[in-house]
Amino acid sequence: MLPVRKLAMELMSHCSAFLLPSIPPETRPSLTYALVVLNQRLPRFTPLLWKHAQLRLCADGGANRVFDEMPQLMPNEDAPDVQNRFLPDVIKGDMDSIRPEVLGFYSNLVCILVAGALGGRFDHEIGNINVLCRFSGIRIILLSDDCLIQLLPKSHRHEIHILPSVEGPHCGLIPIMTPSAISTTTGLKWNLDNTEMKFGGLISTSNIVQDEKITVQSDSDLLWTISIQQPIQDS
Repeated sequence: MLPVRKLAMELMSHCSAFLLPSIPPETRPSLTYALVVLNQRLPRFTPLLWKHAQLRLCADGGANRVFDEMPQLMPNEDAPDVQNRFLPDVIKGDMDSIRPEVLGFYSNLVCILVAGALGGRFDHEIGNINVLCRFSGIRIILLSDDCLIQLLPKSHRHEIHILPSVEGPHCGLIPIMTPSAISTTTGLKWNLDNTEMKFGGLISTSNIVQDEKITVQSDSDLLWTISIQQPIQDS
C-alpha cells in the first residue's frame, strides 16, 4: 500500500465568541462580522450580534422585526430609546413587506452620503440625481470635491444650517420634476419671494449664502446645491 500523502492545508479557526457580552482579545477573530436580519422572529441574543457586527442589514420585513422585537428583548429599557439606538445600516429588498411607518421611521433617522456621485459623464450625474427623485423619502446627499446636492421635498419646510468653514458661499435652488409656482427663501443674497421657477425660465443658480441658517419652502421638489470649499494650500 502506498503511503498517504498529507497535504499542507491552511488552518481555519472557529469560535462563537459573538455570543459573549464582550469578545476577549485572545478569542477575537480576524473576521469582520456582518449581521443580516430576515423577516423571522429574532433570537434572544440578537442585541449581542448587533453589538459585535460592523454592518447590520435588514432584508425588507426584517426591519419590522428590529423595530418591534428589539424593545421586547430589552424590557428594562424604554422602547423608543431602543428603537433609536438599534438602527440598521442598510434596508434592502423590494419593500413589499416593511410597514410604511417603519420605513418612515428609519428614513427620517438615516442620511445616505454618496461620494463620487458628481463629475465625469453627464448621463451618470443625471442618473444619480434621478435616484434623489425616486427615493425622495430618504435623505440622500450627492458629493464631489466641489459641491453637494440634495433634494428638498415639497412636503416639508426646510432649514439648512450652513457651516461657513467648509461650505459656501455659492449655492443654488433648482426645481426638479415639476415647475415651481411659489418658492420662498430667507438667508440668501437673492431671496425668492413667492417666486416662480422652471426650466426655460428663472432658476436660482449662482446665488450666495449670507446667513448661517437658510429657510426654503416651495410647492415643488427642489434640488439644493452648495459649493464645498477647497483646502488652503501651504505656500
